[in-house]
Amino acid sequence: MMNILDIKDMIQHCLNRQSNWRRRAIRMAFTARMAFFISISSSFLASCQSPDEARTRVLKVYNWADYIDEDVLAEFPDWYKEQTGEDVEVIYQVFDINEIMLTKIERGHEDFDVVCPSEYIIERMLKKDLLLPIGRDFGQTPDYLSNVSPYIRHELNKTSQPGRTTSDYAIPYMWGTAGILYNENFIDEAEADTWQCLWDAKNRGKILMKDSYRDAYGTAIIYAHARQLAEGSITVEQLMNDNSSEAIALAEQYLKDLKPNIAGWEADFGKEMMTKGKTWLNLTWSGDAVWAMEEAEAVGVPLNYVVPREGSNIWYDGWVIPKYARNPKAAAYFINYLCRPDIALRNMDAIGYVSAIATPEIMEAKTDTTIARHYDLSYFFGEGVGADSLHINPVQYPDRKVVERCAMIRDFGDRTDLVIEMWSRVKGDNLNTGIVLLIFAVFGLLFVWLVREKIRHHKQRHRRDFRRRRRK
Repeated sequence: MMNILDIKDMIQHCLNRQSNWRRRAIRMAFTARMAFFISISSSFLASCQSPDEARTRVLKVYNWADYIDEDVLAEFPDWYKEQTGEDVEVIYQVFDINEIMLTKIERGHEDFDVVCPSEYIIERMLKKDLLLPIGRDFGQTPDYLSNVSPYIRHELNKTSQPGRTTSDYAIPYMWGTAGILYNENFIDEAEADTWQCLWDAKNRGKILMKDSYRDAYGTAIIYAHARQLAEGSITVEQLMNDNSSEAIALAEQYLKDLKPNIAGWEADFGKEMMTKGKTWLNLTWSGDAVWAMEEAEAVGVPLNYVVPREGSNIWYDGWVIPKYARNPKAAAYFINYLCRPDIALRNMDAIGYVSAIATPEIMEAKTDTTIARHYDLSYFFGEGVGADSLHINPVQYPDRKVVERCAMIRDFGDRTDLVIEMWSRVKGDNLNTGIVLLIFAVFGLLFVWLVREKIRHHKQRHRRDFRRRRRK
């Protein structure tokens, strides 16, 4: 969301560029002439090869924004050339909503070669037979796909369909948790350790919520059953994947009760608002929390992150090859390239999220002896490698006890629309009565004005016709 300062900076930036326009015009004219000659040359060369042959020299990647190291992306063509002797050009596009990406592939038959959906969309794509198996014939190139943590591979395989094992069609990329980012000046750890803090009236107007119906639904349904969870009579996985009419109605009730405390629904600006101390609590993802905590430390704002004791969502994103891909070979090599430990580390450092790659190199690089406490990561890195007592960032790498109280939200299938409708009702109530009445009043006045103008024009036309007849 753009604020006044952002707009001011943008205007100033545009003004600063005024003096450069004349020089740019000269360069553009020169570039246009060059482009003409290049296009002629390209057309001649293209006529010498078939469309299919030309397409095998292109890799179309569809990914989330800010979800890969730009240098890693830029270096892939050279690496691919070294491994295969073939040239490839990367065309990179981004999306911000899983469903939009899926619609483009399913209905538009877009020929993306490799995309990065979340786990429930991977499950939906498997159900709809929209994926190709990932080839593992890499010639003399090592197969890095086996570097994926067995734990994450096991979790993602829960989305497998009859005759289709997920790990044959999807390779995990990044993963994380949903939890609470909080300002320690206003909220202590004990308060943030339970979802109840979101419903506490003292935090009215100081909470930002992710604009994500799945995370909001999971949070509400978990908090509504806090007592049963404490008793052990139900599990987080059962709750978050209960999409019955009763569960949807209960989640809607709790989310509407929460609304007076919410300062806004956000997709990306929440971490910035938290670093500026404008809000106290943010239901967010662990990767965003890492970024926010690092930025806030630089300006003296004490932020921390916790997965509440009741439990939460644990999510996974992975690379897949859609059935309409035109270059599955380069796509498989691209996925393999991203599974190299050094590449995984560079991507983690660039974006703040945690790679699914679990090798000794990763464990060594992420060990931080300045962290006083130690955490059990043996579920992720494996047993017998010293991972049961690691000094490691617990926001990025949650302790075994945290993971055990979390679960993956599965695809809701045909029930998805009902949950989205509920979410729309919850958010749609944001307008208070006064604003609603004002909107109706404005539309009412506009309607009256249009009617009066219609009548006035009709009378004028009638008078003109009358005078015309009299002159005759």
